[in-house]
Amino acid sequence: MTQQNRFEGQSAVITGGAAGIGHAVAHRIIAEGGRVAIWDRDHAAIAAARATLGDAAIGFTVDVTDEASVEQAASTTHATFGSIDILVASAGITGPNTTTWTYETDAWRQVIEINLIGMFITNKAVVKRMLEANTGRIVNIASIAGKEGNPNASAYSASKAGVIGLTKSLGKELAKTGITVNCVTPAAVRTAIFDQMTQEHIDFMLSKIPMGRFGTVEEMASLICFLASRECSFSTGGVFDISGGRATY
Repeated sequence: MTQQNRFEGQSAVITGGAAGIGHAVAHRIIAEGGRVAIWDRDHAAIAAARATLGDAAIGFTVDVTDEASVEQAASTTHATFGSIDILVASAGITGPNTTTWTYETDAWRQVIEINLIGMFITNKAVVKRMLEANTGRIVNIASIAGKEGNPNASAYSASKAGVIGLTKSLGKELAKTGITVNCVTPAAVRTAIFDQMTQEHIDFMLSKIPMGRFGTVEEMASLICFLASRECSFSTGGVFDISGGRATY
């Protein structure tokens, strides 16, 4: 259920916002009065997403692993909107499903580059702009895999554990400012990212969820938008579970 005008006058950056969880968050922020900049590496997907989001959305083709690309997008977004009040860092890939000892090193490195180093670069660029106003909300998308580790997904699990650590560190660094930094740890959500996984791995993830179903992007957006709102004022460096009962801590 949307909340009227919760994000009125606020501007959000959403990485990976052209599809999946990021796109659902963009829809909700706009529905609640905000403006959104979608940062995604897929130009065609950005155009398609903007067509569904309307005039409150702008888009930039961004490679989150390229610091110059991220800095340019941050600068242009800030100039266009006048501020960046919210960052939802959702860009990520799963990588192949294979054992650690058969994992190709270049493929392992690519997952870390996008999911963790890209997250660091994006957080870094946006925080510098938020500090100018001494206010902001950052929500990083981690995963239950970062808490528990999934077999045949060592790079993904390690990258998401890194996102949790990054979130905790940055949250503490900014604790005496008006900027909060939190992350969410979803269990599996059926989006296009499933196309990167084997059916065996998808079945394994479902078997681990006590509720017996996958989450929806709308359910993810509900929690993320709370963390991105001004209502969330006394949580920072936090890890918020949304795993259908899978999480054990």
